[in-house]
Amino acid sequence: MEKLIITAAICGAEVMKEHNPYVPYTIEEITTEAYKAYKAGASIIHLHVRENDGKPTQNIDRFRDVMNEIAKKCPKVIIQPSTGGAVGMTNDERLQPTRLNPQMCTLDCGSVNFGGSEVFINTEDDIKYFAEKIYERNILPELECFGKSHIDQVLRLYKKGIINDHLHFSFVLGINGGQTGEERDFHFLRESIPQNATYSVAGVGRYEFSLAELAIKYGGHVRVGLEDNIYIEKGVLAEGNADLVRKVVELAKKHNREIATPEEARRILHIKEN
Repeated sequence: MEKLIITAAICGAEVMKEHNPYVPYTIEEITTEAYKAYKAGASIIHLHVRENDGKPTQNIDRFRDVMNEIAKKCPKVIIQPSTGGAVGMTNDERLQPTRLNPQMCTLDCGSVNFGGSEVFINTEDDIKYFAEKIYERNILPELECFGKSHIDQVLRLYKKGIINDHLHFSFVLGINGGQTGEERDFHFLRESIPQNATYSVAGVGRYEFSLAELAIKYGGHVRVGLEDNIYIEKGVLAEGNADLVRKVVELAKKHNREIATPEEARRILHIKEN
């Protein structure tokens, strides 16, 4: 079994300090959280950025400043900016960090209701546009799927040559409007992708560690972080992203799964040099 790749989703676009005081906003806070997660065992930093007041932004200058600081403190770590941004942003606004030529970024593969009146829109034409811009820059997309229909969308576009090898999926489970995060959901998605694809699982809220353990057992990879879950256990707030990463490392030890370094993660994911 391949070594385990741990992704740390350190701040997201929705969770705020009033939810957990360790959610980072400033460049220094984000860099510090990234460094602590990296030292704990994360080889990928899934990156959103915020203004100093916590407002989410896709501003390229903000991304550049944060990515430069993370690269200084975390040698070799894979920085994976989000092209999801926040609900209501335009496609070109969301794509801004790809102009910095990261080795990876996210590609959302379908629309989803986030609850209330919030709809995260990713039409087929949107997905094609994002794929075109991402592949132009030789970036590996992490294919974010909130349910089975999103996987089907990827496979249709793969057959048409719009999405290319290597296929690396992220199953984001347990959000409002998306697929739940029960064990049956995990197996349904895992068994729906090609055998030569790789996948990571991001369990939201109470699903984070149960899904992490399933991914560890069945050869997948794991995403954790304050973007997805603010608790280290029921009712106990995590004291930063490193707490969540360390818990995954302990689960990996329980199942005799070694942790991948950033260099090993690049090999597993077939990441090309830009």
